[in-house]
Amino acid sequence: MTLLPEPIYFMGMGTVKSLQPSDAGFLKKLRAIVQDSSRIVLTGHAIKRMRQRRINQRQVMECLKRGRIVEPAHLTIQGDWKATLEHQYAGDMVRAAVAIEKQEDGDLAVVVTVMD
Repeated sequence: MTLLPEPIYFMGMGTVKSLQPSDAGFLKKLRAIVQDSSRIVLTGHAIKRMRQRRINQRQVMECLKRGRIVEPAHLTIQGDWKATLEHQYAGDMVRAAVAIEKQEDGDLAVVVTVMD
């Protein structure tokens, strides 16, 4: 597989749209989504890792709301944006890999895994 170092552009009907997500754009979208906790989904894997690493939901929520990006935002093969955030809360450094998944009724923040 060949990876292109440049963003992909689609042209049509006089418009050009970049598919290269920016960290700032990712954070802006994520911060808007997490204002509604019903739009946050924890995968089974993330829940398992939370138990294993003794990380609670509050720590994960704070990471999503206030964390900084430590793995740049990128497009997944499914077409979702994904990045890893990090935030220190309650004395612990918490990292969360999160994807923004498009849905017909609005975007979801899907926590894929949690690390300490």
